[in-house]
Amino acid sequence: MTLRHLLAVVVVALVAAVGVLTWATRDPWPSDDGLTVVTLVALAAIALIVLRQQPRNGIGWLLGATAVLGLLDTAARLYLVLDFRRHGGSLALGSLALAYRTGVTIVPFVIALPAILLFPNGTAPSGRWRRALRAYTVFAIAFSTVQFGAVAVHSFGRSVVVNVRGAAPNVDVGTVAGFSWVVAPLFLFFWIGFVVHQARRWRVSSGDERAQLKWLIAGAAICVASSVALVSEGDGTSLTSRIVGDVAVVGIAALPVAVGVAILKYRLYEIDRLISRTLSYAVVTATVAAVFLGIVALTTDVLPFSSPVGVAASTLAAASLFNPLRIRVQRLVDRRFNRTRYDAERIVAAFSRRVRDALDPETVASELATTVLDAVEPARVGVWTRGAS
Repeated sequence: MTLRHLLAVVVVALVAAVGVLTWATRDPWPSDDGLTVVTLVALAAIALIVLRQQPRNGIGWLLGATAVLGLLDTAARLYLVLDFRRHGGSLALGSLALAYRTGVTIVPFVIALPAILLFPNGTAPSGRWRRALRAYTVFAIAFSTVQFGAVAVHSFGRSVVVNVRGAAPNVDVGTVAGFSWVVAPLFLFFWIGFVVHQARRWRVSSGDERAQLKWLIAGAAICVASSVALVSEGDGTSLTSRIVGDVAVVGIAALPVAVGVAILKYRLYEIDRLISRTLSYAVVTATVAAVFLGIVALTTDVLPFSSPVGVAASTLAAASLFNPLRIRVQRLVDRRFNRTRYDAERIVAAFSRRVRDALDPETVASELATTVLDAVEPARVGVWTRGAS
């Protein structure tokens, strides 16, 4: 299993855990009424799409790590509500969840927002910005180490008070952790600098690059402002702060959405084929599953067949239906999401019809050159034919 596949498995497992904990607590407040989960799933989806095409792209790994940390934080919030507010702190792993929640603080934001600087190819610009990214990395490692280190030597008792947001405002991990917040304004300074750098690139760019940067700058600016609002005002302890938190979470989602638009609309990583395959197989899987369950229900509940016979008939029907349905759905999806493949197939089919009865080699060569030009639009094309021996 590759790291990309492991990332997908971890994200799915954490989303399932958050769903179970939300059901157990009967309270969606810790996850900002579910909007946090939607935002983090969007982050993970964009990360996996990027890593599918470019496994070494830094943007994908930053967004993926942020999604995992954020989902862990959401699960920890829900568990703390379940433990301390419903069971008086008697559940196992409550201290571990509290330690993670206390130590993670703004670390997901610290990890995610350098993606602004790395856009679009996942590497840092040369010169002073590369040095600035090194300094940012040093500050980030120092901040995270102090935060988690202070928690590691701290003991939590049952006197901890957990609010409806899943936070413990009465927990004090010491002056060292508090001192580490001195560097927090530096992160904001760097984030604004990243946005300014891309804005300056946008002013001198043109074409698709300019459109990509326009989406990125808009999403990044909204994301930075929303992050500040969430940390400062969105604690969820009142109706106003809950609304602020929900709106801020939606605003944070602007960054992955903007990156996704740049990728999908402008083919930044040429993932039209991946999107097409994902959609087609999702539709086919849902249809085949519905047919399978429908035939099982028909044969076992309506018709006088035994359960094994009904399952066997359903399996055969689903298996025979899969490939023809996949081909038909794939063509329909390609018309919308993978026009390059769809148009190329149409052009090649037309070429086959035109040269089916052609006997003149020059006519075939001319038609072939025209077809290649229409299908892939190369800078130049030539046809080499073997002479008569």
